Amino acid sequence: MSIQLKNFLADDELNKNQLLALIELAINIKNNPADYSQVLAGKSVAMIFEKPSLRTHVSFDMGINKLGGHALYLGQQNGKLGERERVSDYAKNLSRFSDAIVARVFSHDSIQGLAEHASVPVINALCDIYHPCQALADFVTLTELFTKDKVADLSKVKLAYIGDGNNVSNSLMIMAAILGVDFTLVTPVGYEAETSIIEKTQALAKASGAKLNITSDINNIGVQDVIYTDTWISMGDEDASKKAAVLAHFAPYQVNHALMENTEASVVMHCQPAHLEEEITTELFDSDMAVVFQQAENRMWAQNAVLVSLFT
Repeated sequence: MSIQLKNFLADDELNKNQLLALIELAINIKNNPADYSQVLAGKSVAMIFEKPSLRTHVSFDMGINKLGGHALYLGQQNGKLGERERVSDYAKNLSRFSDAIVARVFSHDSIQGLAEHASVPVINALCDIYHPCQALADFVTLTELFTKDKVADLSKVKLAYIGDGNNVSNSLMIMAAILGVDFTLVTPVGYEAETSIIEKTQALAKASGAKLNITSDINNIGVQDVIYTDTWISMGDEDASKKAAVLAHFAPYQVNHALMENTEASVVMHCQPAHLEEEITTELFDSDMAVVFQQAENRMWAQNAVLVSLFT
């Protein structure tokens, strides 16, 4: 199945066949890494990081190495994109040196600017609106978990996200809608997803036949197979007074064993880093129901699938 990617910027820029092909490719690379060990031989990838990172940095760096390529980390010492020099100049310069650009940035505008002006592929490693690499890795994980007799049918999976309406939940529900996965978004009042993202997801769900439930009532979550959560405190928002107010507001949305039992869910997911005893209990995070480290590993394989599709 041909994937035909020019860039990897946002979940809604891919169709169902492309996503399924990427998932299949990621699992194939994971199971047969030697077959792909020279795909990036002689190629270099520039990695722009405006934000600190563990999983994104390590999974891209080591993943590129496993494909035979070279990764160069460009950290916060270069400042925010567009301040020291124009994003267009940054993109044009990096295009002269590298074969692809990976960018973990504050603003989606920066991602779009890089893609517009670069002459090499650009991969969105996180921005304020989307986290497509995380969502792809999550659906790779779900495919592994819900494959029976070598047949995967994601359309039978019921997935719920509980917590802040952020870039992770945006990408997760958009990708779910494209793939035909029933999705429930549970966010506290005042922390809902943006209206434009909801409307976009509703249209995609209507086209695929997926059911989309958006609510602020934790009791309206229904029966689920998988519960997903993320930190309530975004990076850079750790102010003590603000944190106390957020924790109090979000307390009823904690993911714990009682919630898992009430929803009949058997799997819990978290993109990490986890703030234990806040959005999720330590007991549940450390339980056999949690697949958080499988998700983390699959970041590398999913991203490698994107890289392979960009160069073959």
